[in-house]
Amino acid sequence: MSFKIAASKVYIAMAVANQSFVTEFVIVGFPGLQPKFYSLVSAVLFLVYFCTLFGNVVVFILFATQNILHKPMYFIYLNLVVSDMLFSTTTLPKIIARYWFQAGIVSFFGCFLQMYLVHYCGGVTSFILLIMALDRYVAICYPLRYTMIMKKSTVHVLNATAWVLAHPSCLTVVIRAYPLPYCASNTIMHCYFDHTSITKLACTDRTPYSFPAFVVAMVILLVPLICIVYSYCFIIFAVLRIASTQGRIKTLSTCSAQLIIIALYFLPRCFVYLSSNIGIEFSPDVRIVIVMLYSLLPPMINPLIYCLRTEEIKQILIKQFRPTQVLIQ
Repeated sequence: MSFKIAASKVYIAMAVANQSFVTEFVIVGFPGLQPKFYSLVSAVLFLVYFCTLFGNVVVFILFATQNILHKPMYFIYLNLVVSDMLFSTTTLPKIIARYWFQAGIVSFFGCFLQMYLVHYCGGVTSFILLIMALDRYVAICYPLRYTMIMKKSTVHVLNATAWVLAHPSCLTVVIRAYPLPYCASNTIMHCYFDHTSITKLACTDRTPYSFPAFVVAMVILLVPLICIVYSYCFIIFAVLRIASTQGRIKTLSTCSAQLIIIALYFLPRCFVYLSSNIGIEFSPDVRIVIVMLYSLLPPMINPLIYCLRTEEIKQILIKQFRPTQVLIQ
């Protein structure tokens, strides 16, 4: 009898251990931030969100109203605009509310929904940047065949493929993390929910779940990056074959906006991943600041870069804001 009772207690304990007692999560943001700075931080984050929406909406309106922008490269950039706005809208409002209104509680389902959208937007952005590099590769290396290769229909298919390809891997990561037993802390030391910050709270060995997620992240990050570097190597070789220095500069200037955007997206991420693997450690607050910088700054300044570095958009803006001259007879 005692053996049966002991066995039943063990069974009950195992069943309890396998349950998720957490029904909601609390997002903390910066762990070391003092309450007196909450209003300042929320104001800064709100300004970042406003500038992101304003800049990307302006680009969207220009594209919708200016037929001259209905070209393959701008269709590609429009998808990047949508991805940037979706990512910022997914992440910023909640952390702003946490510091502004002390509303940091998120439902269990809402936490995993945000996690999915965060990783999904990251995957879409990686693939869109690859398509942008492919567009410049064709334009510079095969200029006479550009209109035949990069047709609008081809670009639409490539953009749709980017949105589709990013879905399965991100969904798989979420599905594997969702049923884990979350029975301890429900406090997220981050400004948004990602796979690492959530699975750290699971009451189980997270290695079988974190390693596949790491592999997925590396594939989504490194495969497009390798293809981009490969494309720009050919672009550089093609530019070096141009006889005149002015021609080289003019050709490279068509890539300047994309190169800056690509660098802002990939370089900080590679730095964080490499630093963690070679033993460079940051305090939690410093690490979160770095992550927020490379996550939120590119969506905010990408429209500015594209407007200033793309001649057609620059000319449209100059024409729109140039004072109208009135002739007095």
